[in-house]
Amino acid sequence: MEPHASAHLASRRPARPAHHASPAPPGDRRRVAPLEGLRGLAILGVLLFHTGHFGGGFLGVDLFFVLSGFLITGLLLDETRARGGRLDLVAFWGRRARRLLPALAVTIAGTLLLCWASGPPALLRFALDDAPWVAANLANWHFVAERVGYWDAADTRGFAHLWSIAVEEQFYLLWPLVLALVARGPRAHRRVAAVAAAGAALSLVLMIVLADPADTTRVYEGTDTRAFSLLLGALMATAPVSRLLARAGRPACAWTGLALACGIGTYWAAVGGQDSPMLFRGGLFLHALACAVLIACAAHAPNAPFGRVLAVRPLRWLGQISYSLYLWHWPLTLLLSEERLGIAGWSRTAVVVAASVAAAWLSKVLVEDPIRFRARWARGRTGALVLLAAFAALAVLWALIPRPQTGAGTVDLTRL
Repeated sequence: MEPHASAHLASRRPARPAHHASPAPPGDRRRVAPLEGLRGLAILGVLLFHTGHFGGGFLGVDLFFVLSGFLITGLLLDETRARGGRLDLVAFWGRRARRLLPALAVTIAGTLLLCWASGPPALLRFALDDAPWVAANLANWHFVAERVGYWDAADTRGFAHLWSIAVEEQFYLLWPLVLALVARGPRAHRRVAAVAAAGAALSLVLMIVLADPADTTRVYEGTDTRAFSLLLGALMATAPVSRLLARAGRPACAWTGLALACGIGTYWAAVGGQDSPMLFRGGLFLHALACAVLIACAAHAPNAPFGRVLAVRPLRWLGQISYSLYLWHWPLTLLLSEERLGIAGWSRTAVVVAASVAAAWLSKVLVEDPIRFRARWARGRTGALVLLAAFAALAVLWALIPRPQTGAGTVDLTRL
């Protein structure tokens, strides 16, 4: 999973602003190579978590959230500045749809077909139950309503990981509407910063109030209780933060970024899951805040030593395919089980990762990039009609796949 920004990243050093000048706009600082590397680290953590090797790797999802808030808010604020305080919401949502939905549709179809062809009955039954909610980008609320515990029931559901895609899609729908109202006129960035900070604080309060030790699904997957990660990223994209970083200077940003990177890595290594102390009582918020400041420092001082480490080619390449890799890795993890492969441990992980990377690369080359950059028919009214037709075809496929019989694949104990 990536933060879904459309900007191409470059590693050149931005010009140092003069002391009397306004800071560079967020869009200028967004296009830096270390952010691509952070995406790569995030997806690597998730992969290792889901294959049983890294208990804190699930925090990569929070890093994705913060990156998404930072990048998307920067894009929207750039547009409001260029258009005199106005946002073309239809055009923005069209770009998001072209970027995200084709790969999602292919993943839904591929997962259903693979589960039908070779998956256990329970996996297919749950995939068919969950697929409409995934297609509607409401999977997180579906899992909350069904009380599908992420930590103890995800291994029966091929779409369990897509709760986070639903949270981001809902953010992309609602946050631009907020910006269209508050990012107008003088001091627009101050108002956006205030709204983002207040929203993040409210989201934290909701998480603390609603947290239930017996089932953390509500606060872990709820859009309202996870919004603070996205909003803290949004806060970092505003001019008040830019001015603060400019006054601090690049050396201070470099040392702060290095300290935060080490601290976040230590926290990932120490956290073991939902039972970690204080995780839902402020731990996730503090982690998201640390990620947000790290991202701002990386964008402001991309050529600092920690930035050059993050910008290494393998991490950047993983970051470039992170969205498709996130979509495909979990269904393949379930389908390529230890029982099916006959191997375990790192050997199985190598197979799962190789298959996931191959699927992600094919998705990027054959689906995402052509539709995103080259297909003229994917824009405007024609693109909307094609998208509707694709999801209609997906609905037909969903209807045609036979439902497994209740109890299929189970053992009748009376016959033993």
